[in-house]
Amino acid sequence: MTTYLLAGGGTAGHVNPLLAVADGLRARDADAPVLVLGTAEGLESRLVPARGYELLIVDKVPFPRRPNGQAAAFPARFRRAIAQVRAHIRDHGVDVVVGFGGYASAPAYVAARREGIPFVVHEANAKPGLANVLGARRAAATGVAFGGTKLRGGEVVGMPLRREVIELDRAAARDEAASYFGLDAARPVLLVFGGSLGAQRLNEALADSWGDILAADWQLLHVTGERSDLADPEVPGYALRRYVDRMDLAFALADLIVSRSGAATVSEISALGIPALYVPYSVGNGEQRLNAASAVAAGAARLLDDATFDGDAVRKIVIPVLKDPQRIAEMAAAAEKVGTRSGTENVIALVDRALGLV
Repeated sequence: MTTYLLAGGGTAGHVNPLLAVADGLRARDADAPVLVLGTAEGLESRLVPARGYELLIVDKVPFPRRPNGQAAAFPARFRRAIAQVRAHIRDHGVDVVVGFGGYASAPAYVAARREGIPFVVHEANAKPGLANVLGARRAAATGVAFGGTKLRGGEVVGMPLRREVIELDRAAARDEAASYFGLDAARPVLLVFGGSLGAQRLNEALADSWGDILAADWQLLHVTGERSDLADPEVPGYALRRYVDRMDLAFALADLIVSRSGAATVSEISALGIPALYVPYSVGNGEQRLNAASAVAAGAARLLDDATFDGDAVRKIVIPVLKDPQRIAEMAAAAEKVGTRSGTENVIALVDRALGLV
C-alpha cells in the first residue's frame, strides 16, 4: 500500500489544489494513508484537519531575499526543516512526496531526495514560485496548471479543482441558482467578483456603472467581499452579496464574468467554459496577467487594465460586449476548449508514473 505525503500551504492557492488531490487519492483507495505536510502558521493548519487529514508540521523557513540576520540564520534553520521532514518520512513510511509550493515544499523536496523516494511538483501559477523552481530540477515529474509556465520538465495537467466545480452542470443548475440569488433564469447575468476579500477597484467601478449594465438588459450578480461597505441599491436585477458560499451556483448563473485572475479563479472559470473579462491585480510579480494568458490567446477572455478600470471603462468596454451576443457566443465556444476538469486525475497520474505504477 502506498503512503502519500502532500506538501504545501500558506495560502488557499496552495492548500486547495493539495486538498483536491488528497480527496482524489482517498476516493481511489480509502485505505491508502494520505498525509499532509505544512506549517503551524499557514491556512493549512485549519483547513487540513477540518478535511480529515493528519497534518505533519515543519518549521516555516522563508527564503532570504536580502543579506541580513535572517539570511545568516537560514542555512541552519533550513537544515533543521529538512531533518524534520526526513523524520516524518521515516516514521510514516512515506513512499512519495507531492509538493504544491509554499514554505513546506522546499524542505520536503530535499528530504525526499535524501531519503531516496520520488517527489512530484505541481505549480498552480503561470509564474512559478521559488520552491517549485528549485524542486523541478530534481523532480520525478512536474505538472503545471497553465501552458507557457517556465518550469523545468513542466507538463500541462491543469488545476486540481473543488468537487463542486468539477461536478457542476451549469444548465441543470441555472433555475436553482436564479432562485438562490433572486434573479431571472431567462435573462443574461454578469457575474462580478474579486476573490474572497473582494476588490475595491471592481467595486468602485460597479458602484458607478451598475445602472448602465441593467439598462443593457443584463442582470448583475456582484460579490463585493466581506470587508466592503458598498451600499446595496436593492433594485430588481441587481443581486449584491458580501460573500457567497455557493460559488458553484454563481458560476451556474453567469453568462459573462468580470473578475481578478488568480490561478484558481482562471482555472475554475476556464474549466466551466465561461467567457471572462479579467482585471489582473497590479500588485505582485505580474502572475495574474500571466495566469489569464492562455484563455486570452484562445479567445475565451480579454484583459482589462486595473489602473484604468472604472465606471467609464465599464461603459466603454464591458457594455459593448454585453450588447454583442455573437461575440459572447464565440468567447464561450473558445472557453469550452481552454480549461479542464481533470486536473486532479492528471496530477495523480504523474504520481503513479513517479512510483513506476504506469
